[in-house]
Amino acid sequence: MTGLEAGRTVEVSLLHRAPKVSYGPIRGVTFGLTHRDPERDEDVLIEEAVAAARAADTAVVVVATTECVESEGFDRTSLRLPGRQDELVTRVAAANPRTVVVANAGAPVEMPWREDVAAVLLTWIPGQEGGAALADVLLGREEPGGRLPTTWPARLEDAPVTRVTPEDGVLTYDEGIFVGYRAWQHGGVAPAYPFGHGLGYTRWTYERIELRDRTVRVQLRNSGDRPGREVVQLYLAPAEAGPPIERARMWLAGFANVVAEPGEPVVAEIDLPARAFQIWGESTGTWTTLPGHYTVHVGSSLESLPLATTVNARS
Repeated sequence: MTGLEAGRTVEVSLLHRAPKVSYGPIRGVTFGLTHRDPERDEDVLIEEAVAAARAADTAVVVVATTECVESEGFDRTSLRLPGRQDELVTRVAAANPRTVVVANAGAPVEMPWREDVAAVLLTWIPGQEGGAALADVLLGREEPGGRLPTTWPARLEDAPVTRVTPEDGVLTYDEGIFVGYRAWQHGGVAPAYPFGHGLGYTRWTYERIELRDRTVRVQLRNSGDRPGREVVQLYLAPAEAGPPIERARMWLAGFANVVAEPGEPVVAEIDLPARAFQIWGESTGTWTTLPGHYTVHVGSSLESLPLATTVNARS
């Protein structure tokens, strides 16, 4: 049905043909009537968004993946946002440099415009209170306190692992133990956003690190002008040449959350688990500690680790 007009009555009819094969008595027939909003021209919509952004103090653009490109039931073929969303952000950012992009996605997406916008807020896939929560964050009532649990490439081609489709029923894990952020440590192209990355509404200064037994104490200070929350991350790296065993250059060993008022110092305590120094033995079927000295790196992400100390692991 086409050509509907407001205020004009139309007739709707339902034709039901009984099947030739009887499946028992038919007690009733039900049907539903639905409609969708009129589809508008995409060019017109983008021009309206650009005009609104040009007239606004701050522009907020919400982009998202959809069930057509992101699902647990099939693999993604691209990291691009569907439709003309990249074009929309680029046009809006050109009209207003104070553009905030809100990305509703459950996994990494390409953001070719990320250097041209004032801020990017990742909300993953929010629930029914997502709108209210987003308003609180954008208005500064709440702080965006999350950190990336994945590494976000600038382009799909930059990702170190892209072969995810079985061939002849077999999927070979050529990356071995280098899964996730560990796979990015072999050099090559830098990611758009590293593992652990995330910003808030204040700044933090990492001042001191000390080791007590297997507990790392990190003193940091809220050096901004408003209250804030920080996720202190701890990474381990072999400090000396060890046995010829394939290991990552550095790996996450622990983290802790801290909150502080402006100018306030705070101490984060992170216990070093024994498992952080161990590898799995396929022949023995057990976890084995690799003894030696390890460098303990501390900071706000895998690529921002201003403090370090050394710990000795014994078998």
